[in-house]
Amino acid sequence: MDCLCEIVLALIALAALIIIMVLVFAHVTAETVNLTRHEKEKYFLTVSGEKELFPSLHDPHSRELSVVIPAYNEELRMPVMLDEATQYLENRQKQQPSFTYEVIVVDDGSNDKTTEVASRYSKKYGADKVRILTLVKNRGKGGAVRMGTLSSRGKFILMADADGATKFCDIEKVEAGLNALNPKPENMAISCGSRAHLETDSVAERSVFRTFLMYGFHFLVWSFCVRGIKDTQCGFKLFTREAALKTFSSLHVERWAFDVELLYIAQCYNIPIAEVAVNWTEIEGSKLVPFWSWLQMGRDLVLIRLRYFTRAWKLQSPHKMD
Repeated sequence: MDCLCEIVLALIALAALIIIMVLVFAHVTAETVNLTRHEKEKYFLTVSGEKELFPSLHDPHSRELSVVIPAYNEELRMPVMLDEATQYLENRQKQQPSFTYEVIVVDDGSNDKTTEVASRYSKKYGADKVRILTLVKNRGKGGAVRMGTLSSRGKFILMADADGATKFCDIEKVEAGLNALNPKPENMAISCGSRAHLETDSVAERSVFRTFLMYGFHFLVWSFCVRGIKDTQCGFKLFTREAALKTFSSLHVERWAFDVELLYIAQCYNIPIAEVAVNWTEIEGSKLVPFWSWLQMGRDLVLIRLRYFTRAWKLQSPHKMD
């Protein structure tokens, strides 16, 4: 009996040691919020080829809507999305002359012709409507979205994927969800497009292994970070300018799991979040490698929670980047 007790105590001590080591690892490997940008990333090119300084999210808004599109090697898939988006926005502006917009394509260190493709739209519609922010090196989707958001002029800011998986006209659905939150007086609100209503069909089409990974990821999100949101990963999210400044200023994760930290930060600040069903179609050419990407995201989810728990990461007061 004494031998059994010693084994149990030894296992408890080992478990405690492992937990301490994990907490120490999470703390010492935590990186600070990176809001700095290369000198070349501070400017965009006008149609005439002149350099102009990007504005700051800290400035008052001067457009109704900013659309931020992160793009990494998207020369083939992006034109369809940009055609759909610009056509919708132009038609809306004709119907509502007071409506103003901008599209910011963030080339996340691509090694193809993503910037050149986006530049064609800037020449067609003008740099006041379509701007390209070309990052010197690849930051990851979260880093690209943040850089574009911090350079935007919109009262509302829409994050939209370059593959066009979500129909752009569904912006009206997320706008309705945002308005239903009644974000006044602080004007803080986020409306997330969601594919949760399509989950039953997707399970039927996926392999057992991929379904297991999907549910495992959902469980980790619920357990460690965000509750009440069924689909944290849909790349179609609408922010008020104030909510974007509050959340992106504290964002640390720059890869695939950034959405989760973003919503975790929002919930820490008690920012209202709506989840709205949108149309979604899987587009070939995804950069997401099922097993390794899910593994990386699972690791990031655990580290997000542990780093905030150990105070290695803290919610930041918004300040201008260098």
